[in-house]
Parts: sequence; C-alpha cells; structure tokens
Amino acid sequence: MTSTHIVPDDLSFEAAITQTEALIAQMEQRQLSEPDLEAAITALVATENGARGFFVTYLTDARSIADQPTAAVIRALRSSPDIVSELLVKNLAMSSAMAITHRRNQNQDLAAGSDRVQSRTLALIQQVQLEQLRTKAIQLGDSAATNHGNYATFLNRWGYDQEQRQVIQQQMQRITRAMGAGV
Repeated sequence: MTSTHIVPDDLSFEAAITQTEALIAQMEQRQLSEPDLEAAITALVATENGARGFFVTYLTDARSIADQPTAAVIRALRSSPDIVSELLVKNLAMSSAMAITHRRNQNQDLAAGSDRVQSRTLALIQQVQLEQLRTKAIQLGDSAATNHGNYATFLNRWGYDQEQRQVIQQQMQRITRAMGAGV
C-alpha cells in the first residue's frame, strides 16, 4: 500500500477482500505506519463493499492480529459510523447464530471460528463506541424477538430458528447494556 489510499466507489466485495488480505499481511510484518494503516482502513470502510470485505477478512483471519486492534484501526472504523455499525451488529448476529449451527452439526472447528468472530466483533463494538451501534442493536434485537421491523428480512433470509434468534436477541441486549441503555 502506498501513502495514498483511494478505494473506488465501485470496489467489489472480492477486491476488498484481496486488499484487506494484503493489508493484514503488511500489518503483521509491521510494514505500515499507524497513519497509513488508519488511512487504508478508512478508505475501505467508506464503502459498503469495502467494509464488508474488510470485516469478513479481518474478523475471520486465523492470525491473532485482529485480537488486539490498534488505535488506528479503531479510529478508522469510527470514520464511517453508519456502515460500520450496521456490519458490526450483523456480524455479531451471524457469528452467534452460526456457532449454534456448527455445534448442532458437531463441527467444533467451525464453531470455534464463529466464536472467534463473535469475540472479535464484540471487542470492536466495545472499542468503537458508536451511538449508531446502540440504535441498530435495539432494532435487530426487536426484529429477532418479533420477526418484524428493520431486520426481519435479514433474519428470515438467513433462516434463523427460534434458538438462534434468542441468542441474537441476547447479544443485542448485551450491546445496549454495555452502552448504558439496557433493553
């Protein structure tokens, strides 16, 4: 990566994944300054595809780099509060629900991967402290409880059952409690 971080508006999800993989490798090798790292992530999360590619890669990476996000990572994520908060609550919901599915299928390796994504997502949520997170968590929790509202289509598209929806609701309540607005 250069010191100029421009991400095209039409960046594909796949290209964002490739960029994030390269970025993580540079992070691991300490080839980026904190300002360059922040600029690179800020550019990625400014678009929905860029942010989706960043999170799917960063949160699932087997290396421990995502376990201790730097201040530059947190500042970059705060730069696009609407996109980032939307994807963080959805990632928390999906990883929580998929952990249940993997355990039902007795696939402990995949369950552990979902648990890792869940843990990393919760850590990011706690560190970025975006007001939009609380609002979206309340909405997603309500949709999980009632099958109505802003996130009903999302939940139905993935076919989450009652147990999964209960876990999603609990995770969303966890966010709102942590942010001082218990539901």
